[in-house]
Amino acid sequence: MVPEINYWAVLIATASSMLVGAIWYTPKVFGTRWAKLAKVDMDRPAASATMAMIVTVLVSFVTAWVLAGSTAIAWHFYGSGYLWTAIATAVALWAGFTAARFITHDAFEGRPSSLTLLNIAHEVVTILVMALIIGVWPPAGTV
Repeated sequence: MVPEINYWAVLIATASSMLVGAIWYTPKVFGTRWAKLAKVDMDRPAASATMAMIVTVLVSFVTAWVLAGSTAIAWHFYGSGYLWTAIATAVALWAGFTAARFITHDAFEGRPSSLTLLNIAHEVVTILVMALIIGVWPPAGTV
């Protein structure tokens, strides 16, 4: 079975991750704290972040695509509302993969727990925004 995916929703969800990141990491929100904890120089030339931004867009697309496909499969399996299925799927995937992996890697790398919490909080907000977009814009003919 190939899950039905609304690729417009996936593209907008991809863009939403960039918007969430731009807001989250602005110095007036969490940017200054994150940079200090992660030991990132916020004054480096913008050109040095170009490759990171390209990678972020690609990875965000994959995340949105996997979330959309997983939501469609879960919706067919459980049969509840599409929006709630998207949110529940997003939280389950975040907890089981993203948060669990961040916690494990950061523990072994000796990163501060406050950095881990800041990063996994960013990830849950990002994936919940993606889930809202995917959930309110299901593939044609599914709901």
